[in-house]
Amino acid sequence: MFQLLLAVIYLAFISLGLPDSLLGSAWPTMYREFSVPVSYAGGISMIIAVGTIISSLLSDRLTKRFGAGKITAVSVFMTAAALFGFSTSHTFIALCLWAVPYGLGAGCVDAALNNYVALHYTSRHMSWLHCMWGVGASLGPYIMGYALSNGHSWNMGYRYISILQILLTAVLLFSLPLWKKPTVPTKSSHTAASYHEQALSLSQIVRISGAKEIMITFFCYCALEQTTGLWGSSYLVLHWGLTSETAAGFASLFFIGITAGRALSGFLTLKLNDTQMIRLGQCVILSGIILLLLPIGEVTALLGLLFIGLGCAPVYPCIIHSTPEHFGAHRSQAMIGVQMASAYIGTCLMPPVFGWIVNTISPALFPVYLLFILVLMFVMHEKNLKADSKKTAVAATFHGSHGCFSITILFPKYALRYLPASSPVPDSPLPAQQVPAYSPLPDMPVLPHSERASYHPARTPSAHTPAAHD
Repeated sequence: MFQLLLAVIYLAFISLGLPDSLLGSAWPTMYREFSVPVSYAGGISMIIAVGTIISSLLSDRLTKRFGAGKITAVSVFMTAAALFGFSTSHTFIALCLWAVPYGLGAGCVDAALNNYVALHYTSRHMSWLHCMWGVGASLGPYIMGYALSNGHSWNMGYRYISILQILLTAVLLFSLPLWKKPTVPTKSSHTAASYHEQALSLSQIVRISGAKEIMITFFCYCALEQTTGLWGSSYLVLHWGLTSETAAGFASLFFIGITAGRALSGFLTLKLNDTQMIRLGQCVILSGIILLLLPIGEVTALLGLLFIGLGCAPVYPCIIHSTPEHFGAHRSQAMIGVQMASAYIGTCLMPPVFGWIVNTISPALFPVYLLFILVLMFVMHEKNLKADSKKTAVAATFHGSHGCFSITILFPKYALRYLPASSPVPDSPLPAQQVPAYSPLPDMPVLPHSERASYHPARTPSAHTPAAHD
């Protein structure tokens, strides 16, 4: 059952990637049909992104109420319905309307699936699952190309993808009992209880130690990835003077690097933990940026984009997978939700910022821009690790002090069992007639340790003598 559910999740990740690249591949045909400027693609992307951000922030509350399985099935169905709506649209306004359920479905399923895998599966599966996303994103343009090359419109390309999504929805509905099985191995003893915790508000999440740092880390990563993917080809054309066809081929190596890198990362996670994988990825990204900065020519630019893609490969899945470890299983869904929201904000904001830099300053600043984002990402991730280590140290100190406190409290209770029942009270402030009279105790024999608790010396207490401590 465990393997069957894993196969279903792999299919779900492929389906997540299928529609992500459709708009870009079909838009050169779509905008002419709608008689709108080519820049209007950004408007649709923004609507999808806003819906994704909203559903990501709501994923914690929804998942705790309905469960990851139901949320995944409903979200995939919403995406399928939106894609089918795209296939029937013949106006730009209709596309904008269908973009709303598309974004809402995509964000919720992304957060729910990532959290479920982070809680229940090892790091290698997280890397390979995101590799499957890359496979889906690569297949989408081919499906659209197949539709266009066979005399169909772009609508039919969306129709094909929507049918695949509907089939996946049926598979997910049949797999719902598997999501409830307790036989699925968990990485945390708190996993079972995590879905019954009260959902956290955004203000509560932000106040968690390390939350702001990890949100900025995710913001920077997705900003770097999206900026590289969107502007890599233009940088090669505008700065190095390559033809558009050659530059497009070079830029595709970035995505190839991400997909192949995530397949490789799955094996590396057998030897390295999430933190080591993230640092390794950042170092590889840095090497790629340095290659872009070298004034040598096309070859180094080619290798630079490839290395940036390889470096990006482990960062996203390993940050997600390490979330339960850093913030606890009971907070992981909320944290992954805000991480996804931060990711989409970075995706929306930072590429247009570089577009402004290209128009006002120079496209040659492309590697410098990426370097700035990388440095900020590194600093924020290290600050998050430092905050996590402080939490661990405080917890250890508490447990140690709690142990000492317990000993301090409990020691007199047990020590009194071995003390005489009474002893003279020196310098009593009471008048002489009120001072209790103590009778002397008989000589106490030396007993073995095991018998001391049961030994009660015979004595005749007066009316004022306190009771014995037994």
